[in-house]
Amino acid sequence: MFDQVVFAGGGNRCWWQAGFWDIVQPELRIRPRVITGISAGAATACMLYTRDADWVMRYYEEALRHNKRNAYWGNLLRGESVFPHYRIYRQALLDIYGEPFTQLQDAPEIRIGVSHVPRWLGARSAVAAGLIAYNIEKHIRKTLHPTLGRKLGFHPEFVTAQECASVEDLADLILQSSCTPPFTPVLRRDGRPVLDGGMVDNVPVGALDETPGRVLVMVTRLYPRPQMFVVRHQAAQGVQQRLYVQPSAKVPISSWDYTSPQQMQHAYNLGRVDGERFLARLPDVMESAAHA
Repeated sequence: MFDQVVFAGGGNRCWWQAGFWDIVQPELRIRPRVITGISAGAATACMLYTRDADWVMRYYEEALRHNKRNAYWGNLLRGESVFPHYRIYRQALLDIYGEPFTQLQDAPEIRIGVSHVPRWLGARSAVAAGLIAYNIEKHIRKTLHPTLGRKLGFHPEFVTAQECASVEDLADLILQSSCTPPFTPVLRRDGRPVLDGGMVDNVPVGALDETPGRVLVMVTRLYPRPQMFVVRHQAAQGVQQRLYVQPSAKVPISSWDYTSPQQMQHAYNLGRVDGERFLARLPDVMESAAHA
């Protein structure tokens, strides 16, 4: 039914996508050619083709069992990282994808986005400018597809998971797509500093193929729009129908909270509930879109 799928970024909120997918994909037999993803959305897409969601949640329960804080300010005195996220996340990606890594070769083409910083800004200045623009779009403008990042000079690059020669390469790519100081250091790709792909667009429809058909777009935060809505995009060879779906309520976990792994289950469960509602409403939504 959907030949392309978009996984928006959102950190831990992307557990909602996993729950939603586990209900909707088997019922609709979704077999996309192309998946585009940003940050944890890209990580979730790769997970769905390598591991069972329950296995990964149990993994995080153990990995985060002894992590009681999201910031260890005493580390400043020892010259160590205040934030544990980069270390934990990288090891998790290696452990989750390591054994089943080769399965990704049989998955859809998963395009993972990073944001290259403007050449006229240094790495630190670009981080500050990017984060300010990102938060203006997120909290004030609440735009579905932001524009400030591009206006500042940030530009995207998409690399497929299948281009990664090793699990280490894949982990590095996802971390680059998730690069959000101070939770991570400023990372580099091919020697150039990059930031979270969401600095350009957290909902990466720009990486889709310009072909007619239906696209499923899963966002992870609430926008001032209906829970399900269709955008008709004029593609090169015809009309592309993009069906957006967002959570029915605020996903009950913070993006970078590494102290509450039990909340992952709640986010996942909300996705499953919304998946059931989606299936019930889908025929009416698509019929309305066809007559729009």
